[in-house]
Amino acid sequence: MLPEGFYDWKPDSEAMTAIQIIRHVLQADYGWNMIINKEGMDNYHTPWDGRFYFSVDDELIFAEPYRQNFLQSVRNFSGQQLADIIIHPGSGSENFLGNYLLRSAYHESVHAGQFISYLREIGVERPFIWD
Repeated sequence: MLPEGFYDWKPDSEAMTAIQIIRHVLQADYGWNMIINKEGMDNYHTPWDGRFYFSVDDELIFAEPYRQNFLQSVRNFSGQQLADIIIHPGSGSENFLGNYLLRSAYHESVHAGQFISYLREIGVERPFIWD
């Protein structure tokens, strides 16, 4: 767990803080869900817009319904639908839905590694995630 005193820690002035990384990953489920369900993203805003950072637990509790919505969407796709083309509304790039879902997992993986390096740098015990 990230000690509260390190929520605003970051390795340099250009990086996200530790708690910003957590929110970034958690709120991504909201956007992924919109994209995979082909919802319009004009004037995109997340439920996190304007929300203060309180604690890691608060971030996790707030994000839980959005995570569950995303996971339910994924569960509902058939094998055939995973081969459908999806267009990313921000870039216009096309990809198979299945590949796009893997991209969301890759996004989480990248930031998990980033966060673990933060924990190493601040000298906090890190979870063993390599099973």
